[in-house]
Amino acid sequence: MAQTMITFYPGPSKIYPQVEQYLTEAYQSGILSMNHRSEAFMSMLENVFRQMHLKLGLPDGYEIYFTSSATECWEIIAQSLIKCRSLHLYNGAFGKKWYEYTHRLCSEAQPYEFDLNNLPAPTSLGAVLEGAEVICLTHSETSNATMIPMSFLRELREQTDQIIAVDATSSMGGVEMDWEAADVWYASVQKCFGLPPGLGVMIVSPRAIQRAEELGSRNHYNSLLYIRENFQKHQSPHTPNTLGIYLLGRVMEQVAPIQEVNAVTEARADDWYRFIERSRYSLLVKEEAVRSSTVIAVEGTKEEIKSLKKEALEAGILLGSGYGPWKETTFRIANFPAIESVEIDRLKDFLRKYSKSYKE
Repeated sequence: MAQTMITFYPGPSKIYPQVEQYLTEAYQSGILSMNHRSEAFMSMLENVFRQMHLKLGLPDGYEIYFTSSATECWEIIAQSLIKCRSLHLYNGAFGKKWYEYTHRLCSEAQPYEFDLNNLPAPTSLGAVLEGAEVICLTHSETSNATMIPMSFLRELREQTDQIIAVDATSSMGGVEMDWEAADVWYASVQKCFGLPPGLGVMIVSPRAIQRAEELGSRNHYNSLLYIRENFQKHQSPHTPNTLGIYLLGRVMEQVAPIQEVNAVTEARADDWYRFIERSRYSLLVKEEAVRSSTVIAVEGTKEEIKSLKKEALEAGILLGSGYGPWKETTFRIANFPAIESVEIDRLKDFLRKYSKSYKE
């Protein structure tokens, strides 16, 4: 009997198996036919917010908004929080894309690219930070499997009173965050939340709300202030992804508190890194302190990576392709909460067998 396909692609990735039941419940509940000003929708949305605050450990005063995607959050931040200049700290493709998009809207946006294995000390950024209204960082850089430690964000917070915005697309829902170390956090649900794509999550601090009020931008359908006015009433500014929001609420009810989820994520990541280091494979990220706990990047020759991915697919395993400059010389392994231990064991067994059979 053929094995079912399992995916370790780092987004969209595996969804929780319970989502099949939640889809049926959503249909039967009638919520999918309700408009976004109805009592039924508002009650549902209020519950989703309550569950997210509880399970993610959000501080009092931090608000949640839903968008079409994490990418839309680039535009919201640029329109609503930046008057002139932003600073973008990045070492990979997605951080760079965020900068390039913002630069098209705010011509004074500034890049600061750092090395894959060398995170700059926040205390060394004094001159770079000067004049930046919003400082933008990518927490887990999916393209190269690096991660900015929370200690870095806390030190950065001590260095500046400006708004700090964090792309947490590949980590929110799987890693415990020090929420108060930044003012805007955003993600999409197709990774650590274990859901189908099509919904973005934006978490905003009182400081960011105050900044938006100071700028007073309401020129766009997704201006932060306009979005906020609606979500404060447990409504949305436009017809929302009701199914995605409902499913997120059900998953939030299902999952353990983030501290417990984080412990599993970290333990699995440590195990993956030990496994790779003991094998014939090598890790793209050499510096342990900046390795991601949610995405692992493994490097090899172009020929080996191509062959390995092909054989994995034939064995019913979908590996993540490399990205950007590492497209042909790496593969990536998602370490998201919805992936089960038995599936991890299956991939490890495949990698062991492939390693023995592969000829240089």
